Amino acid sequence: MNERATIHHDLGTAELTALRIDLAAAFRICAQMNWHESVGNHFSAAVSGDGRRFLMNPKWRHFGAVRASDLLLLDATDESVMQRADAPDRSAWTVHGTLHRRRPDVRVVMHAHTPYATALSTLKDPSLKPLDNNTARFWGDLGIDTGFGGIADDAEEGERLAQALGRHSCLMMGNHGVTVTARTVALAFEKLYFLEKAAQTMVLAYSTGQPLNLLSDAVAERTKEGWIAYEGMAEEHFAYLKSQLDRTDPSYRD
Repeated sequence: MNERATIHHDLGTAELTALRIDLAAAFRICAQMNWHESVGNHFSAAVSGDGRRFLMNPKWRHFGAVRASDLLLLDATDESVMQRADAPDRSAWTVHGTLHRRRPDVRVVMHAHTPYATALSTLKDPSLKPLDNNTARFWGDLGIDTGFGGIADDAEEGERLAQALGRHSCLMMGNHGVTVTARTVALAFEKLYFLEKAAQTMVLAYSTGQPLNLLSDAVAERTKEGWIAYEGMAEEHFAYLKSQLDRTDPSYRD
């Protein structure tokens, strides 16, 4: 589903606290799902209406240890950020800073190297074919980037990735992984969750060596549109996963 949300206002204190807690929860949940890359990969969330000010995880902090108070508050137009004592990872700053600056409608950005999606990204054709409900969910909403040139740590690479995302909400980063965007943390997590499930279906289907039974374009489009009515699933799913964190280790809220 391609989101064209209106630009949000600057967050107040209570909203900012809630956003910090949700983003910290997303890190912890992804760590439990083994969707971390050592102490790399990054999630971010805009806090200003213009998208320039955003939260992001600090450099080389494991997903499983991130707390709400750990999240850096950055300004995408601040050229001195990399001189800070707590400077973020250069690659993350390049990509997330560019996306938030160029796309103020994008409120949350999650980049990860989830196993099946990353495997799919290494294929000559890394596109997601419409095979079932989950794969069709991303019909027409998954940008494809095949220009991988190593770690994205310069401004040109950030601009190129922003262009590859275009008006899609998700990006398959060839030979790299995936990036998803949404207007809330719960929606972004849900996209990452279903993109990984869709990629798993794709990889397993390929592994049989049998011809794929693709949905028609019309059915794929109808299936994608059908997901709109189920958007509320994301909030309920994320709330349940947060409740499990609260029972086992609520320190993410600190």
